[in-house]
Amino acid sequence: MAMRQTPLTCSGHTRPVVDLAFSGITAYGYFLISACKDGKPMLRQGDTGDWIGTFLGHKGAVWGATLNADATKAATAAADFTAKVWDAVSGDEVLTLAHKHIVKTVSFTQDSSCLLTGGNDKLLRVYDLSSPEAAPQEIAGHTSAIKKALWCNSDKQILSASEDKTVRLWDRSSMEEVKTLTFDTSVSSMEYVADGEIVVITYGKSIAFYNALSLELVKSVEAPAPINSASLHPEKDFFVAGGEDFKLYKFDYSTKEELESYKGHFGPVHCVRFSPDGELYASGSEDGTLRLWQTAVGKTYGLWKCVLPGETCTLQLSCVCLCTMSKGWIRMHNVLGVHQG
Repeated sequence: MAMRQTPLTCSGHTRPVVDLAFSGITAYGYFLISACKDGKPMLRQGDTGDWIGTFLGHKGAVWGATLNADATKAATAAADFTAKVWDAVSGDEVLTLAHKHIVKTVSFTQDSSCLLTGGNDKLLRVYDLSSPEAAPQEIAGHTSAIKKALWCNSDKQILSASEDKTVRLWDRSSMEEVKTLTFDTSVSSMEYVADGEIVVITYGKSIAFYNALSLELVKSVEAPAPINSASLHPEKDFFVAGGEDFKLYKFDYSTKEELESYKGHFGPVHCVRFSPDGELYASGSEDGTLRLWQTAVGKTYGLWKCVLPGETCTLQLSCVCLCTMSKGWIRMHNVLGVHQG
């Protein structure tokens, strides 16, 4: 008998969760940031979902959010025509980068020295964070709003996905377009996997895997329902996807066989990502929640406690917490520092 998946539900947002991202693994574990239409991006401990703090300052829906590799910086993209850079340790706002329209996506270079943005004005912008007063480099070419933009190939190139039904590869030094992929429908999500140079693209019911350097198709899978987001496991054993039917699907990457499906949300799934260690994946939904799902059900990890076959997987829940607020940063402290089973 297969063990039942018991997701960990992370509440706190009051509107749909539209984007999420994990940091790399640091000395303090790894972290998770979520973007929400309530305009209040949240930072959490990645393996437990424990809320650390809320970044306050945007005056509109937040469409994109990311963390740098060591979780010292965060960046957000919003409907108030700004992208913001934050100190992810103190919660302080570091920079506000004004745009001419809604900003949808933000991405740090590996060394956190530059920030890539894109949005409804159809332009890609590269900001030098050491000289924020300097005008950004701009890349034009898309004919409709940019939904996602990512660094790739050791930050030598840029990938962008747009509502113009294209994904484009750009050379960073020349700012010239290298190659374009054209689809029958708008791309719903894009993920870049540096190890192996793979880009994961979803459109309609399709989940497609391309070589990020050549944009040659590696493989494609058709899902049972329209897909909004997909993520490849770090070891490339599995990939997960979520979409309009409220479900999370898990597939074998080699055989493309559907392994599992779970309905845990009460609205369409907008975003899904694997943790950097591959032990869990997170999903964000129209229902305003994030959920954490185990890759290997029944394994002791984070707040999940190992159980005997036939028993239900249990969760250890945080005990007593205290909220404080300073400089626009709401932070939650675990007062007792313990968990109860």
